[in-house]
Amino acid sequence: MAKNLLDTPKLGFGLMRLPAVEGNPDVIDREQVCRMVDMFMEAGLTYFDTAFVYGKDGASEKAAKACLVDRYPRESFTLATKINAWLMAEDEKAAKAQFYTSLERTGAGYFDFYLLHALQSNTYKKYDEYHLWDYVADLKKQGLIKNMGFSFHASPQLLEQVLTEHPEVDFVQLQLNYADWENPSVTSRANYEVARRHNKPIVVMEPVKGGTLANPPAPVREILQAADPDASMASWAIRYIASLPGILTILSGMSNVEQMADNLSYMRKEAFRPFSEAEQETMRRAKEALAAIPSIPCTGCSYCAPGCPMNIPIPDIFDARNRQMVYGKTEEGQRVYDRDTQGRGKASDCIACGQCEGACPQRINIIERLQDCAAVFDN
Repeated sequence: MAKNLLDTPKLGFGLMRLPAVEGNPDVIDREQVCRMVDMFMEAGLTYFDTAFVYGKDGASEKAAKACLVDRYPRESFTLATKINAWLMAEDEKAAKAQFYTSLERTGAGYFDFYLLHALQSNTYKKYDEYHLWDYVADLKKQGLIKNMGFSFHASPQLLEQVLTEHPEVDFVQLQLNYADWENPSVTSRANYEVARRHNKPIVVMEPVKGGTLANPPAPVREILQAADPDASMASWAIRYIASLPGILTILSGMSNVEQMADNLSYMRKEAFRPFSEAEQETMRRAKEALAAIPSIPCTGCSYCAPGCPMNIPIPDIFDARNRQMVYGKTEEGQRVYDRDTQGRGKASDCIACGQCEGACPQRINIIERLQDCAAVFDN
């Protein structure tokens, strides 16, 4: 186990997008997850990441217990989870109770990494209002957590403010990937630079942008394949970020055994190699090609969907639209839309209440995007 945080193996297992039992998307396929955990541990990797709000009724944390905690010595891995002040927390008492619920669900005894979850411009004050900074710091003093941090989806100006006000944090978790490096909504590069100035190790989330960069559009794929025909598209995305200084670990939300095998092929300790100058130039051209393609920058996190009064499956609709815009699959996009909105709200059912936009970490103009989707799909 790494004493210096930056000695942590550079690939972490994100438990947000675990495989589901066929025909039942709300039930995690624990048999497959156990195989994935075994592969990850056998490769000498140790960092696992979950959250109180991941999965129905804490399914992700419960899977962590069944597939990891109950099967491996506690000192052989590190486990991270998160407290959320604005989702599933109606008041301060409920928010603070999340820690002990997470502890019970996972059976971990303590957490190696504990995060204030998804600080955004419209949510970060809740963590002050509920006194959660002091609460988490006290949990650390009690030995119930080893390292405290926060995950962040907002501007570099707000990140500068939070890190200045809370120098006690041990690390930060940021969305970094090559698609969002200069994206004015996500500001990956600028946030990375703020964290580096404050000397905070960085846990990376969304390195493959919700799976998008594992299957990039043709112009990007052609550039990357020409440079290395044998490398997977995901390997370009993950290695690009892993080559940056100051990275604690990179969370890959692997959803099946095949994705795990691919990630391990280039990210186990003995296999990882930083980007060369030639690869940096290849990535520069790939980023330019990607920026020229219109798309909806949705990562499928689904934070927007639970509070929708019209029960609109917003991420599924955006996925259908991106199939058309990014990949030119017009008929497939319509089929996916018709399937995923069956028995649920359609894009044209949006009442523009704005709940979704307040919850979106990517700061997507969801109402406007749904209007576009309605014009395309519902006509």
